[in-house]
Amino acid sequence: MKLLAATNRYYVLLSAGLFAVGSVVLYLGTDYAVRNEVGEQLHNHRLEVEARVASGRPLPEPLYRGQYSISPRPRPLGFSDTVLLDPTEGSLVPHRQLTFRVAGPGQPPAWVTLRKSMVEVDELLMAVVSSMLLVLVLLLGSIVGLHRYLSGRLWASFRRTLAALRAYDLQQHRVLALPDSRIEEFAELNQALTHLSSRLVADYENLREFTANAAHETQTPLAIMQAQLEQLLQLPALAGDAAAAPLLADLYGATRRLSRLHQALGLLSRIENGQFTQAQPLDLAGLVREKAAQLAPLLEARGLALHLDLAAGPPRQLHPGLADSLLHNLLHNAIRHNVPGGDVTVRLTAGELAVSNPGPVVSGDPSRFFERFRKHNAASESPGLGLSIVQHICAYYGLGLRYDFAPAGARHTLRVSFRPAGASPAASPRVAPAAAVAG
Repeated sequence: MKLLAATNRYYVLLSAGLFAVGSVVLYLGTDYAVRNEVGEQLHNHRLEVEARVASGRPLPEPLYRGQYSISPRPRPLGFSDTVLLDPTEGSLVPHRQLTFRVAGPGQPPAWVTLRKSMVEVDELLMAVVSSMLLVLVLLLGSIVGLHRYLSGRLWASFRRTLAALRAYDLQQHRVLALPDSRIEEFAELNQALTHLSSRLVADYENLREFTANAAHETQTPLAIMQAQLEQLLQLPALAGDAAAAPLLADLYGATRRLSRLHQALGLLSRIENGQFTQAQPLDLAGLVREKAAQLAPLLEARGLALHLDLAAGPPRQLHPGLADSLLHNLLHNAIRHNVPGGDVTVRLTAGELAVSNPGPVVSGDPSRFFERFRKHNAASESPGLGLSIVQHICAYYGLGLRYDFAPAGARHTLRVSFRPAGASPAASPRVAPAAAVAG
């Protein structure tokens, strides 16, 4: 429920409750006041009658039969309510009456009953109730109208702020631009969010610069270490040292893994920073054939068969380096997680690129296999960044990514779906993949 709607609900309930209590109090107060006024009028008439009788004059004849009556027999004294038939209207009319005893000089006692119609009182009370109901309807209608006005006008700046927050992307390296607001609370909120976004941008820029500098500064030492270890392993004197050769081989392997990790992290950093802007039309079918030829020795060494089903399609606007990395990681993932005597099948159509392979059933949540350093086999020498790189490349170009598993044959398939052929890569949103994969 929206904040304004929840607030107005309490306002409506409070207003309706107070209005109902006020209406009852007004009704009872009006009824009491009118009855008290009628009682005073009857009491004054009583004094007039008693004074007339005390002076020895006879009781006056009533103009109307219902005004008062005289009885020689005793009646209950005091005020009471009764109904009398109105001969003109033909209906029963409520009356307020006062009965008292009078006795003149030398006259027998008589019991006089004075009456006054209460029709005007009932009509007044009905008018009061009707007026209160009308005011209640107008009040509730005004509250609803005020709610719509506030929701559409006063909260418009908050909605614009919320829309700006949803569309904000830190990777665009810009401070959040929020509209001005005449509402003091919303203006303070916009100022706080703007200040927060400026700090985030500054921290992100510092982190990006640190990553770039660290990658640049460590690249040369890693290359030197790897080259010197290669020279050490080729020394003739090392061949006769059974203790040093395995240690140097392990050190060389660790250096190569560190170099691959450095390259993968550097590639992810450049993708996130949007440094691959020079896209050009590429023939994916030709690139797949080239990459398959490069990986042929690895496929042969592992006893895997390669099946290519490449249909002619429109060129794709991609950066050559990212396209090569995309295909390399997809094929390496299929080779690494294959079974002895298995195969790798690559199918390219106008709508998608699918790479499938048989393999063991993947345990756990497939959505987590795209996380960095996530490996299905903890003992693997892979840094666990291949699928993360695939995900970032697909997100960078607005490509869909989906993982399918067919229980029949235990076959895993990674599908990269392309946008329409006429779309511009610059206009493509940088979105997350359509589904998670495992690899």
